[in-house]
Amino acid sequence: MSTLVLELRQGDMMVVNGAPIRFRNRTRIELAAKARFLFGKQIMPPEAATTPARRIYFALQTAYIGTDEERAGGLQAARTLIGDFQQATTSALAREMLRQALGFAEADDCYQALKLARRVMRHEEEVLGIAPLATTRPPAQPGQSEGRTTLTLNAG
Repeated sequence: MSTLVLELRQGDMMVVNGAPIRFRNRTRIELAAKARFLFGKQIMPPEAATTPARRIYFALQTAYIGTDEERAGGLQAARTLIGDFQQATTSALAREMLRQALGFAEADDCYQALKLARRVMRHEEEVLGIAPLATTRPPAQPGQSEGRTTLTLNAG
């Protein structure tokens, strides 16, 4: 069995299976079972969902790490927002990335959906000439440095 080890600093935030956790001191935790989680700058607060692509990211985030009651609504909101975005955009690449993101989300792989949504957010920022959102970044792969947070995957 594989475990995922996360090293988090004081003040870091993590959401696991819908439950927000803020770390009061530097800690190292081990996830020994499958869990839906995001941490640090991967988490978008509701007030940051100010553009169409950011609202899609937030809806997919809710479908991924929301409570059991919130996840279905997050997926439905993502479907609607993605459909609206696809109709409004002239970018075939953005439409395709969103089609794939929705496919991942509907297959219960919201982690991959969020990575694609983040790419669409960057595209939107460039097209609209707006500053990048500093509170989100694509989810890291196990073993990839997250700056303040370190991930390692251990075979157990």
